Amino acid sequence: MAPPPRTAVTGPGPTALASAPVRPSRTPSVRAADRRPRGRWLSPAAVNAALGLAVLYTLLPLVWLVTAATKDAGGLLAGDALSFEGFDLSGNLSRLASEGGGIYFRWYANSLLYAGVGAALCALICVAAGYAFDKYRFPGKEKLFGVVLLGVLVPTTALALPLYLLASRTGLVNTYWSVLVPVLVNPFGVYLARVFSAGYIPDEALEAARIDGAGELRVFWSIGLRMVAPGLVTVFLFQFTAIWNNFFLPLVMLSDQRLFPVSLGLYAWNGNAHGEPSFYPLVVTGSLLAVVPLIIAFVTLQRHWKAGLAAGSVR
Repeated sequence: MAPPPRTAVTGPGPTALASAPVRPSRTPSVRAADRRPRGRWLSPAAVNAALGLAVLYTLLPLVWLVTAATKDAGGLLAGDALSFEGFDLSGNLSRLASEGGGIYFRWYANSLLYAGVGAALCALICVAAGYAFDKYRFPGKEKLFGVVLLGVLVPTTALALPLYLLASRTGLVNTYWSVLVPVLVNPFGVYLARVFSAGYIPDEALEAARIDGAGELRVFWSIGLRMVAPGLVTVFLFQFTAIWNNFFLPLVMLSDQRLFPVSLGLYAWNGNAHGEPSFYPLVVTGSLLAVVPLIIAFVTLQRHWKAGLAAGSVR
């Protein structure tokens, strides 16, 4: 009986074998290189060190302000303002309260009035405008919103002279209204309020309120304003800081020292310090007290502010 025929086994020829890519074997040196830590400049220690330097850079002026407020004119001019030796604020505080019949605390009350009332009204106006831009449809809405955004590009110093001319025409120069009225509108606050309204207020809740018979003003006041409270707090904080630190607008509008805010009053004292160095401790101590309302505002409203900053990232 004849043996069965053998079947030929086909496979890649010599040419195919020659052209096939050969993977290099992973040598121990390559494996060791792969195990090396990547991004050594982004390690936790480097990041913490960078954050520590940033904190020191931020806190150093505040520490200087605290220590310098305890020095007299001689200590400030001698250059030992950072020394904690003889730390005592009572002397400069008593001089600050008695200088000019206590005019500094009048400036302080004026700043609280300008910043508190102005920021509260501005935040309410901005939230109402942002709510309207987001929830209502009307002709030319996007074009009008574009005009509002153009207001963000205009620097406030460029508006000082037109605002002064308008205030002069209406008889508001050298009054409280000349500083309060211009700060009631903030184009950037309107933009933020529209973003917060889109992220926090669902249309279904508004429609349910309208079906229940609520008017548009009631819907905004009872539902929309409460839902967008983090945005309201965020706009309030930004505007409060801007008004508190505002200098150029009061400088243009006011000439009566009794109406000055803290920023303008300290500027006047600093001008006097060039001829009378005894004003230097008053300027430094007044600057230290001027930081306190900003710290209190940010600490007390921090929870709402953090929630507001994250609103625009989730839609």
